[in-house]
Amino acid sequence: MRFVFVAVFALAALPGIAQASCYEDLGATGCTDSETFPRSDLRALSCENLWQVRNSIYNEAGFCFKTSRAKAQFDNSDCSVNKASSLRMNSHERANVSRISQVEKEKGCRM
Repeated sequence: MRFVFVAVFALAALPGIAQASCYEDLGATGCTDSETFPRSDLRALSCENLWQVRNSIYNEAGFCFKTSRAKAQFDNSDCSVNKASSLRMNSHERANVSRISQVEKEKGCRM
């Protein structure tokens, strides 16, 4: 299986707009904010890659991470929300977080 590659779209010309992460080998577009990923694609990912994709969605939505692992990976300098349930996410982002969490549980991933 190929490693999931992140391709962040640069939206520098549009200040204040969240940047979507897109991943190779996930769905048709691989973009977290415009497509709900098939469970079969998610099941093909490692626990580490599932964690990365799920938390990138939270990061893009402005989540303030609390764990040392997440703080080391994501920059909290622009975070604005302390509770994941309070994050503003569209239907694809919410569905992807839910599906990823389900697959992580199925696989016995450390979350």
